[in-house]
Amino acid sequence: MAAPAPPDGTLAMLLTLADSRLPVGGHVHSGGVEQAIADGIVVDAAGLETYLRRRIVTGALVAASIAAAVADGRLTPAAAQVETDARTPSSAARAASLAQGRGMLRLARRRWPHHDLSGHIPRTHLPVIAGTVGSLCGMSGRHVALVHVYTAMTGSATAGQRLLALDPADVAMITMDLAALCEETADAAALELADLSDPVYDVLAERHERREMPLFAS
Repeated sequence: MAAPAPPDGTLAMLLTLADSRLPVGGHVHSGGVEQAIADGIVVDAAGLETYLRRRIVTGALVAASIAAAVADGRLTPAAAQVETDARTPSSAARAASLAQGRGMLRLARRRWPHHDLSGHIPRTHLPVIAGTVGSLCGMSGRHVALVHVYTAMTGSATAGQRLLALDPADVAMITMDLAALCEETADAAALELADLSDPVYDVLAERHERREMPLFAS
């Protein structure tokens, strides 16, 4: 059963946190799509949809479960850092998460200048600081998880659209079709920490890091 809708103020903050203009690096991170396209794994809209489905139920689920646990107070930022490292075998993927985490931390410092964010220094993974920000916004772990899953999906979808020159309407339909899966994944992420691993994404991340002049940071 889906969680009840959040209060109006929290819903507005949820939408704000899902905005691609946030300084979390989402506009320069493809979530592996750039390398998947270069390797011929994704060549069209159908392939992009398959890629997004796989990303949602693996990497996005794991990251969202950590963000939800931080938001609900089940994990401290320090413990969440350890759990994220343990669930991110690829050093390239860890570097991308930390880069996005720095962007979110910068936002948090500006929005809540008097809040103690020392637990996220000197480094913080994106799902860890996302959980803290969600908590500061009064959001439940489940809604934090939904934001995280949704942005993971749309970030890769947008990158695929740009790199393959796809019809934006086709990509929009894909993301709408995946909405229910995002909801189901967020429900699972809010229950307990996930530990799924997808070696394909680890390989893509490592190969991408070695590309000459990539368009995206990851």
